[in-house]
Amino acid sequence: MHEFDDAVLQCFLDNQLQLFPEKVADSLEEAEGFLEECMAVVVDSRKAVLNFFEEEGLDLEGADEDEILEADEVFDIGDGRYLIIEG
Repeated sequence: MHEFDDAVLQCFLDNQLQLFPEKVADSLEEAEGFLEECMAVVVDSRKAVLNFFEEEGLDLEGADEDEILEADEVFDIGDGRYLIIEG
């Protein structure tokens, strides 16, 4: 089970519309439940985001780091960590 701290949950609440057409959570509790349900992960660096996608088998050939970090399912928490929501 992942531990999502308030910074992660608030980041998701504030930015969820980058990934979904409408809000899926209105509170920190709802955000936490949603993130647990969809197996979201928090990684601690830009490099870890790239490693995550490589391990998931995504073809990153030709994609630059910024494109990957700007993907809809990647959320920049703002403290060096990233939230990744698996679709």
